[in-house]
Amino acid sequence: MTSVCVFLGSSTGSNPANAEATIALAHELVARDLTVVYGGGAVGLMGLLADTALEAGGRVVGMIPRNLFSREVAHQGLTELIETDGMHERKALMYDRSDAFIALPGGIGTLDELAESATWRQIGVHHKPVGVLNIDGYFTHLLAWLDRVVDDGLLSSENRAQIHEAETPGELLDLFLADDGGTAPKWDS
Repeated sequence: MTSVCVFLGSSTGSNPANAEATIALAHELVARDLTVVYGGGAVGLMGLLADTALEAGGRVVGMIPRNLFSREVAHQGLTELIETDGMHERKALMYDRSDAFIALPGGIGTLDELAESATWRQIGVHHKPVGVLNIDGYFTHLLAWLDRVVDDGLLSSENRAQIHEAETPGELLDLFLADDGGTAPKWDS
C-alpha cells in the first residue's frame, strides 16, 4: 500500500472531534509514508487534511472538477493537483490512484464516494480495502443499517465484513494491511 484516498467534508462542521481525527489521520498517513489522495479542496476538513499532511512532509494528490474549482477553492499547494472535467472523472482518478479508501465525517458526497468504492470492491472492480474512521460514533447508524441489510438477507456477511471500521487511524490502517484483497460472491448460488 502506497496511497490512501480519503473521503471527507469540504466543511469543517461543528464537532471538534472531526478536525482532531482528520489531523490524526494525516499524521498517521505521513508516518507510514503513504500518499494522501483526496478531492483537492483547500477548505473544511479537506483543506485541514491536506495542510496537515503537507506540513508534516507528506505527499498529497488532489483531484477537483473544473466546475467546483472556485466553489471548493482548489488547494494550490499540493504535491499534485489534477483538474477533471466532472465528478465521474474525478472519482475514477481517485480510485485509480489509490490503494485503499477511508471515509471520515462528511456529507452526501462522502457517502456517495464511500458507497461507490465499497460497491466496486463487492463486484470485483477493485480489490482494495475500504473503511470508515468512526469518529465520535459518526458512522454508527450507517454501520447498524449495514448489519440490518445483512440480517434481512440483502447483503452477505462476507461483503459486509469488507467495510472495515475503527476508531483510530492506526487501527484502521492495520486492518487494511491485514486485508487479503479478496472478494466475496455477490450472489447466492
